[in-house]
Amino acid sequence: MNKTRCLIADDEQLAVGVIESHLNKLQDFIVAGICNNGTQVYQFLKVNPVDLLFLDIQMPELTGLELLRTLKDPPPVILTTASREFAVEGFELNVIDYLLKPISFERFLKAVSKFESIGSPKLIHNTNVPLQLNSFDQHFIYVKSDNKMVRIMVKDIQYIEGLKRFIKIHTADRNIITYQTLYDLEENLSPDHFVRIHRSFIISLQFVTAFSASHVEIGTKELPIGGSYAGALQKKLHGS
Repeated sequence: MNKTRCLIADDEQLAVGVIESHLNKLQDFIVAGICNNGTQVYQFLKVNPVDLLFLDIQMPELTGLELLRTLKDPPPVILTTASREFAVEGFELNVIDYLLKPISFERFLKAVSKFESIGSPKLIHNTNVPLQLNSFDQHFIYVKSDNKMVRIMVKDIQYIEGLKRFIKIHTADRNIITYQTLYDLEENLSPDHFVRIHRSFIISLQFVTAFSASHVEIGTKELPIGGSYAGALQKKLHGS
């Protein structure tokens, strides 16, 4: 079994030692590296695979939160800090958990268990393969919304709307806003059931009630078709 590669980022050696000691008690986790500031973390992630990042917020040169905003595709993150004041902002950046120093092993273990149960905070679904036709009705995804993981049945998704740094997932009875991109979600949806029609929209083919050269109708909602997506969409709608 491959071990989870962890990067510890903290400018306080005592704090580094505590996290390293906690990780050494877990047989499936390994310390892949230790960085003392945000710039070092940025450089380390460019050339080294990391499965989980323990990131201190208040570091020199580049704070933990500033670093997260610069990373295009960060690994799962557990924030560590001596202050509660950054908790809300941290969760807005889609971190797994927020540990207050001094970090007890019990609290540390809860955060690690959360990582193991939900995996990447971007998108968690119940298999590691694209959705297949014969499992479509049973398939679901988890997305993070309002600081909790929300389960959505894939068959209920009518369309997905991009909102700059967020996306809104539309179903018949609710809308869920989550911090990720359309590209992240598109990679995990079956092309047999979903298609991108615009830079801001992905639709479920089963909910299309009408379409023209310029738009698609899903119930009473009209969604625009982007020029670069029209050809692929026409093939999907005509079943070719």
